[in-house]
Amino acid sequence: MKTSIIITVFFSFFTLFSYAQVARKSADKPDANKKLLVLEASCGECNFGLDGDACDLAVKIDGKAYFVDGAADIQSFGHPHNKNGFCVAVRKAEVQGEVVDGRFKASYFNLLKSDEEIKK
Repeated sequence: MKTSIIITVFFSFFTLFSYAQVARKSADKPDANKKLLVLEASCGECNFGLDGDACDLAVKIDGKAYFVDGAADIQSFGHPHNKNGFCVAVRKAEVQGEVVDGRFKASYFNLLKSDEEIKK
């Protein structure tokens, strides 16, 4: 009986800590050898008119929207439906990467502060 309780508690904490950690997929700093772009970033379906089944992060390059793979996803910077979330707002981000097969493969993604965050 005690063993099963200990195992249950162990796995509960393991699961909790696994979800508490946010995976960092982006490089900490931009690559000095690659061009750093400042692009609009938002939900591709909600704000950029892309087709899809769920909310997904996208960027606009020269007026064309591309889903983002790699360095960030729709929840990397908070809940997408919060006040400044990607499904509600179009934000600016510093990014590095390239378009491959119609998708933006990001190696670096840094969300810039919104106007409200700057005023604080």
